[in-house]
Amino acid sequence: MKLTFALICSIISMSLFAQSSDVKTAEGLLSRIAPSFSKSIIFKKGNRSLNKSYFRLESQSGKLLITADNANSMAVGLNYFLKNYCYTTISWYVGDKTLLPAKLPAVSAPIEIEARVQNRFFLNYCTFGYTMTWWKWRDWEHFIDWMALNGVNLPLAITGQEKVWLNVWKKFGLSDVQIRSFFTGPAYLPWHRMANIDYWEGPLPMSWIDGQAELQKQILQRERAFNMKPVLPAFAGHVPKSLAEKYPHAKITSLGEWGNFSNEYQSYFLDSFDTLFAKIQHEFLKEQTRLFGTDHVYGTDPFNEVTPPSWEPEYLASVSKNIYETMASFDKDAQWLQMGWIFYFMQDKWTNERIKAFLQAVPQNKMILLDYFCDNVEVWKRTESFFGQPYIWCYLGNFGGNTTLSGNLKDVDEKIENTFKNGGKNFWGLGATLEGFGNNPVMYEYILEKAWQNTSAAKFSQIYAVSRAGKRDANLEAAWKILTDKVYVDYSNVGKGDLTNSKPTLEKFFNWTVNPEIKYDNRDLLKAWELMLKSNASSDLFKNDLNVVGKQVLGNYFIVLRDQFTAAYRKKDAKLMREYATKIQGLFADIDQLLASNRNFLVGKWIADAKSMTTALSEKKYYEKDARKIITVWGEKGRDLNDYANRSIAGLMKDYYAARWKILLEDAITSVEMNTLLDEKSVLEKVNELSWNWSEDSNYYSPIPIGNTIEIGKKLHNKYALQIKQSTK
Repeated sequence: MKLTFALICSIISMSLFAQSSDVKTAEGLLSRIAPSFSKSIIFKKGNRSLNKSYFRLESQSGKLLITADNANSMAVGLNYFLKNYCYTTISWYVGDKTLLPAKLPAVSAPIEIEARVQNRFFLNYCTFGYTMTWWKWRDWEHFIDWMALNGVNLPLAITGQEKVWLNVWKKFGLSDVQIRSFFTGPAYLPWHRMANIDYWEGPLPMSWIDGQAELQKQILQRERAFNMKPVLPAFAGHVPKSLAEKYPHAKITSLGEWGNFSNEYQSYFLDSFDTLFAKIQHEFLKEQTRLFGTDHVYGTDPFNEVTPPSWEPEYLASVSKNIYETMASFDKDAQWLQMGWIFYFMQDKWTNERIKAFLQAVPQNKMILLDYFCDNVEVWKRTESFFGQPYIWCYLGNFGGNTTLSGNLKDVDEKIENTFKNGGKNFWGLGATLEGFGNNPVMYEYILEKAWQNTSAAKFSQIYAVSRAGKRDANLEAAWKILTDKVYVDYSNVGKGDLTNSKPTLEKFFNWTVNPEIKYDNRDLLKAWELMLKSNASSDLFKNDLNVVGKQVLGNYFIVLRDQFTAAYRKKDAKLMREYATKIQGLFADIDQLLASNRNFLVGKWIADAKSMTTALSEKKYYEKDARKIITVWGEKGRDLNDYANRSIAGLMKDYYAARWKILLEDAITSVEMNTLLDEKSVLEKVNELSWNWSEDSNYYSPIPIGNTIEIGKKLHNKYALQIKQSTK
């Protein structure tokens, strides 16, 4: 009897602790994002028996009561209230201010909403390089708040894993220098973690390794407080080349060339059936659990954009079987989360026979697939819903942190609803796998809302327009209708970028890494810009949108000016060429001025954040070079990945892209004046040299915004509107 009573007391105590913990977490969120409402909103943990996420809103005695199953759902309920009743939303930029009404609005009748799917995934390995590299706790805290508000409960969490690997590889006989040199520079760690490149920009400073491990502990603690299951990594077979010297009999092979990098940067793979594999897996999971704990979901991705040692289905099955079994031998509750990107990226190689062998070698429901690029290709449709293994429908939408306005709102709506209807019982959730964070937020907030409500694209954009401005505005709602119906109509593919960001060329665009093609009429976007400028909105989020739309209108118009310059070149009209060259350089200056008015679009901030990661002068220079390279040349000098992470931000427009185009413009004019052929090879050599010099430069770029976004927007609209209306699509 005493034991039974003690057990009951224990259960009650645990239940009360869970309830108080969830409420405390939700209250902490409220105090950070809407402190003026801290005494007006009450959170309560519900006691519904259904094992599903839900929230309930109701007004009681002038206050708002949010009842939900956990802190994550409480956050979603709060976000619903802010958007639909307060006409406001929380920006994913940490510095943006939130507009709140003076008085708490009332909910006229109770509202209860249940999640349509239980798993809501967010992030991509690449996001940790293109966006999050230089984040400190302030940035992460706000981002985790944003994820909670939008219902994310399965975030990728790979910060700080180099500390784990450092400790593990030491156990296998490698020296500190060997291990830190094996790692890449900070911004390139995602591609090291995915086994694409090794040694590039190494050795990694010890201060970075220790600092990121401590940051990871803070990240995980807060994510778990919001009832999230952080996806930590597991060993997939990627090993240092030097390990072969210590274990000469181990089956270690090169994974070959990636990204056109030299042989010295190639990565190496240990076959999963080698006896050494299980030992490394055990030591890694043991060390990671010691440092960071576990939620039993492990992101493990062998063969990401690289060729397996064998394409035989039996071999692929043995790889996945052994990877899972080595996880499960340490953690019996282990679930393997696998990127489905590989099945899209090398779809000619990953036949259904091979995919089926790879997936079904793992026990049912122990491997979760991310259908990675559903905005373009839904792999679930051609694989019999991943042959029964659970999968999460994901929207990618951004490559490299590219800043081009793009997305396919209505198409995504249709695809998601079709998946709910026909995707099978193993359709487990929705998510987003964006490479860069901060661009086209409407797409990601819409995807995550679809996990809770079947909201149409039209209805969502109407509410979105209001919440971005903080109030109703007919002009702004009309602008967002144009954006929804006519502009957000095409998925974002690899290499999306404005022609301004391409290496200069007289025709089309230079390389696949910057593709400026659009599937809408720029005059429609101009109309949306005009309507936004007519509105009386002034919030930070509105200004973000105003910057993006205005920049895109001007970036699209650049193609017209370039083509006019080229036509003058073909006619050998040097005078007219100079006129267009002046207009082109003026357009670059105008775009830069517009972007410079917003703190979220400054190259100076990216560089300043990198330098702020340390107090050591040598490390400041190291981080700055790393930060510059990833957004410009990307990899080795003149290689294919140059400009992959192109982005239209102030400073970069003026001092990098404009300078590169100036080389072509001046050389073309000179060639006409001298009656010679343009030496395009010489132009490219000069452009490559300028690009490389900029990536290793140490000039200072202001991280402080300059000018008034709305005033500058109106001035530039007046300057270019007639020209754009008279130009072709």
